[in-house]
Amino acid sequence: MTQESPLRAAIIPVTPFVQNCSLVWCSKTLRGALVDPGGDLDKLKDAVARAGVTLEKIILTHGHADHCGQAGMLAAELGLPIEGPHEADRFWISRLDEDGPRFGMTTQVFEPTRWLEDGDTVIVGEQTLEVIHCPGHTPGHVVFFHRPTKFAFVGDVLFEGSIGRTDFPMGNHQDLLDSITLKLWPLGNEVTFVPGHGRPSTFGRERESNPFVGDAVMAAGA
Repeated sequence: MTQESPLRAAIIPVTPFVQNCSLVWCSKTLRGALVDPGGDLDKLKDAVARAGVTLEKIILTHGHADHCGQAGMLAAELGLPIEGPHEADRFWISRLDEDGPRFGMTTQVFEPTRWLEDGDTVIVGEQTLEVIHCPGHTPGHVVFFHRPTKFAFVGDVLFEGSIGRTDFPMGNHQDLLDSITLKLWPLGNEVTFVPGHGRPSTFGRERESNPFVGDAVMAAGA
C-alpha cells in the first residue's frame, strides 16, 4: 500500500511457523490492530512502537496456535479486546494449552471479547474492515477486507500458489474451495492479499496461475 493510503499495514513474521502477523493501522489516526499475533510478543510490541501506532485491538482470522496462541496473553498485558474469529473455531481455541507445547510454543486458552459473523465489521481507527466467514481450513476462519483499498488479510485460506490445508480436524476441502471461489473471487481481481504464510499476492494472479483454485483448474474440475 502507498503512503497516501487510508489504511497501512506491515507484516511481522512470528513463531517457528513464520506466520504473517500484520500490524494494520489507520493513516489518519495512527490507531491500529494486530492481525493474528501468534507469538514473539516482544518483537510485535517493538514493531508497534517503531511504527508509532496506538493499538486498539487484536483481530484473529482463526484458532490455530501459530495465529492466536499468544493473543490472550498480549490482550491481558495491554488491556486490549480480541475480535474474532467465528465461534465455530472455539474448538481450536479450547485446545491451545495442549497444542502449543507440541510445537515448542507457549500458548494459552482465551475467550474472545467478540466472536465475529459473516457480514460483521471491525473498526480500526476511522477505517472499516469487512468480515467474511471463509470456512474450510478451519470451520470458523474469517477474512478481513478493506474495500476502499482492495486489501485483504486472508489467514490460511489462500496463499501465493497454494491454498490452506484441510487435513486437520474439522477441515473441509470443498468448503475451502467454495470460500475462495464464491466469497473471495467476487471481491475483484485487483485485490491484494496478505496470506498467513509466504508472500502477498492478488486474487487476479491466483485466478490465473494457482494450481488448486485457478480458473482453468476449477473449470476442468467442473
